[in-house]
Amino acid sequence: MQGCDAGLWCGSRAHDEPLMTSLVLASNNAGKLREFAELLAPLDFQLIPQATLGVPEAEEPHVTFIENALAKARHAARLTGLPALADDSGLVVPALGGAPGVHSARYAGEPKDDARNNRRLIAALRGIADRRAHYVAVLVLVHHADDPQPLIGEGEWHGQIIDAPRGAGGFGYDPHFLLPDLQRTAAELDAAEKHRRSHRGQALAQLVAKLARQRDGGPEASPENGQTHGR
Repeated sequence: MQGCDAGLWCGSRAHDEPLMTSLVLASNNAGKLREFAELLAPLDFQLIPQATLGVPEAEEPHVTFIENALAKARHAARLTGLPALADDSGLVVPALGGAPGVHSARYAGEPKDDARNNRRLIAALRGIADRRAHYVAVLVLVHHADDPQPLIGEGEWHGQIIDAPRGAGGFGYDPHFLLPDLQRTAAELDAAEKHRRSHRGQALAQLVAKLARQRDGGPEASPENGQTHGR
């Protein structure tokens, strides 16, 4: 077996699993695929979108981000026989009782459509002064479909919702998600700055750190050493 390179996992588990060089990304969201390709570029993974392997989207019936992410990761791993990385993420607006939440991608119904979702969000906030909001991302990596110790990373990105969209970058609710400290929306940030700040960048940093500990023969990720769980 070849040595461990940066970003690869060299089985220190009970079953001496092989190096994880190919990784199925359990998403068909074009914006997420682009962001993950950029975020994982420094690592040595061969990132394979699930659609290229004929994997259909998994059901997302759960009420928490972590349950949906885990279901998607196991689904992709089971159908491909490869390690899988899944993301469940969304926008949480306290004044709307946490909505859109896990329904962020389909907030305005099927088919998924960012523009319609944004229009519904702004309409729901009409007359509401409290515009606080935060993005949540939960990433789950499984080495195989029945992996008993999935690696989990979680991040939050806080801002507020504005009525008029600004910026041409990003996707989803980014044009309406204002960062008060910058007075710019997420859609006005360049890719590098967004990755440094975003919920998805934070979650991936956690995940990579845990992967590195496994690679180096450190303790398995657990609640006692930093694994986080959905809210």
